Amino acid sequence: MYTIITMKKTPIDNMGQTIRIVLLVALFCLFTNLSAEARSVVYDPQVKTLQMIVNDDWMSLPVMQLGSDDVLNVSFDELSHTYHRYLYRVERCEADWTPSEGLFESDWLSGFSENPIEDYENSLNTTVLYTHYQLQIPNERCQLKMSGNYRLHIVDDEDDHEVLCAEFMVVERLMDVGLGVTTNTDVDVNVSHQQVAMTVNYRSLNVSNPDLQLHTVVMQNGREDTRRLNPKPTFKRHDQMKWEHCRELIFDAGNEYHKFEMLDLSHATMGVDHIVWDGKAYHVFPFVQAPRRNYLYDEDADGAFLIRNSDNYDIERTCDYAWVHFTLSPSEAYADEVVADGRWATAEDAANYQLDYNADTGGYSGAVLLKQGYYNYQFMLRDATGTLRPMPEEGSFFETQNSYQAMVYYREITGRTWRLVGYQQVILK
Repeated sequence: MYTIITMKKTPIDNMGQTIRIVLLVALFCLFTNLSAEARSVVYDPQVKTLQMIVNDDWMSLPVMQLGSDDVLNVSFDELSHTYHRYLYRVERCEADWTPSEGLFESDWLSGFSENPIEDYENSLNTTVLYTHYQLQIPNERCQLKMSGNYRLHIVDDEDDHEVLCAEFMVVERLMDVGLGVTTNTDVDVNVSHQQVAMTVNYRSLNVSNPDLQLHTVVMQNGREDTRRLNPKPTFKRHDQMKWEHCRELIFDAGNEYHKFEMLDLSHATMGVDHIVWDGKAYHVFPFVQAPRRNYLYDEDADGAFLIRNSDNYDIERTCDYAWVHFTLSPSEAYADEVVADGRWATAEDAANYQLDYNADTGGYSGAVLLKQGYYNYQFMLRDATGTLRPMPEEGSFFETQNSYQAMVYYREITGRTWRLVGYQQVILK
C-alpha cells in the first residue's frame, strides 16, 4: 500500500514559476522577432565612399575580435573643402540590430560613446573637391568591452543632423563554427545552386534551450538580401547543432561579379571601354554587358571595392571622382527597376544606382559618381517594395566562386543581451 503525499505550492513557489514563464516568453518574443536588416546607410547626398575595413582586409565584412589587436578603420568623403565638425556616436545593438535597452553604457564601453572626428584632410589636385574624414576603433577615447552588433552614427555638430550610420560586429569566439559549401544539392542536381553545411559546437557555454538561446545568420557574399535567419538544424545534441543537406541553406549560385578599374583617368584600364572629359568632369564607360548564357571563370572580390590609383600614394585624398556609366543590353524590358549593385552601393538609396530603359536602343543605362579604384558590380531587379533579386541576364551557375558568412549569437536564459560568440567565413573554390 502506497501513500500519496501532495505538496501544496507556497506563494514563493508560484512566484518563482511565474518569473520563469515570463522570462521564457520574453526570450521567445525576442527570438521570433529577430528579423531587422543590418545595413549601413548614408543620408547626406554630399557624403560618398563610406568604407568599413578591419585590419586592411577590404574583401571581408567589418568584424573585429574582442580583446585582440583588431582595428576598425572608418572613412568617408564630403564633397567640398568646407570643414564640418562631425561627431561619431557608438550604439550597441541586439542580434536583430535594434538598440540594446537592457544594458548600461558602462557594460559595453570604456571611455566615451560620443567623440569628434579629428582626422581629416582636403583632396589634392582633383577635379571634384572633397574632404576625407576617418577614424579608428578602438582609440584612446573609445574601447569596446562586449561582443555583439554595433552601429556608428556620424552627426554634423552644426545642426545635429545625422549624415550616415555604419554597422559592424565584434565577436568573442566562445563557440566553434564550422562552415562548408558544396555544389551537391537536392534541388537541381548541380546546375545553378550551392549547398551550405554548418556545425556549431557549444564548448563550455550552457545551452539548455537552443531554440531560445541561439540565433544564427548565414549570408552569401555578405549580402543582406541573401541572409537566412535561424535555419532549422538537421541534428541536435547536448553540445552541438548541425545543418547537413538543409534546404534552407541552399543558395542560388549566381555568377561572378563584373569588374572594372579606374586607375588613371587619362586612359582606359581593366573593364573600361573608354573615358571622356567634357570640360567639367570625367566620364568612365565600362564595357556594355549582355546576357551571360554560360559560365566563364573570372576572378572577382565578391562585390567588394578598393580605393586606389596608378600612383598608389596618398590615395585617400589624391583619387579623383568620375561619372561611371553602366550599360546593360538585356533580352527584354522589365517592369521592376534595374540597379547596379555591389558593396559600394549598399549604403545609399538604391535610386542613386538605377538604370533607365531606352526604348530606342533596347538597353538600360545609368551614371554613378564613384571614386577612383577597383569595383565589383552586378545588375539586380528592385520591385515596388524595395526588394532586390538577381536579373535573369546574370545567370546562375554552380561553379561560381562565392563567399559565405555565418554568425552565431548567444543569450543566457536570464541574460540581458545577445552576444556574438561565433563567426566564420568560407569561400567556394
